Amino acid sequence: MNTLLKDGMELAKVVETLEKEKTSDALVIIAPPYTHLSRVKELIENVKLSAQDCASEASGAYTGEISPGMLVSAGVEYVIIGHSERRTIFNEGNVLLNKKVKLALSQGLKPIFCCGEVLKQREAGELFDVVREQLEVGLKDLSREEIDRTVIAYEPVWAIGTGEVATPDQAQEMHKFIRDLVAELFDEQVAENMPLLYGGSCKPSNAAELFAKPDVDGGLIGGASLKAEDFLAIVNAY
Repeated sequence: MNTLLKDGMELAKVVETLEKEKTSDALVIIAPPYTHLSRVKELIENVKLSAQDCASEASGAYTGEISPGMLVSAGVEYVIIGHSERRTIFNEGNVLLNKKVKLALSQGLKPIFCCGEVLKQREAGELFDVVREQLEVGLKDLSREEIDRTVIAYEPVWAIGTGEVATPDQAQEMHKFIRDLVAELFDEQVAENMPLLYGGSCKPSNAAELFAKPDVDGGLIGGASLKAEDFLAIVNAY
């Protein structure tokens, strides 16, 4: 929940301009607030557009909600679902998130599905059980075509804004677990093709080391995305 419309559009313009000059072949996606989406869409060609969330219903008496269909009509291609802040602050559970994923896919969006453990769960040794349940329930009953359009982002919630830092080895350990789990739930080819993003305080100073890990395919960038130069430095690190 950052930037007013004018500032958000300026940020998108700079990212679009720098994207044309980047040295990386990474796919770049930006996820501004709902109020910016349609205006930002008019400014971008080289980057893709995502929403930060969507409703679990297609339409109806759900005042304040934004449906996947509304997002598609604004030119959105991707949607973040199950972000750690939606889970912890707004108490969104795995069953609800599965409903969002299915509806988003049915409307033509590509979900960026987030998973990850909090510090208490990591300290208790529950990190793999937590992520397994999040993915087993959150991605339940997806078809092969649907899972092929889905991205997974791992967020070590304990390493976001807490002063704790996840090492590249810790990121790789969980990403490898997630890839193996996707192979178990679907098949090896799905797992091999699945983009796995790291979402734990990725910044220019650590991006290259994180992206060098074999199962880290990119980043879900938070604070660093508010500075275009930092964001594109992370892109170029890819």
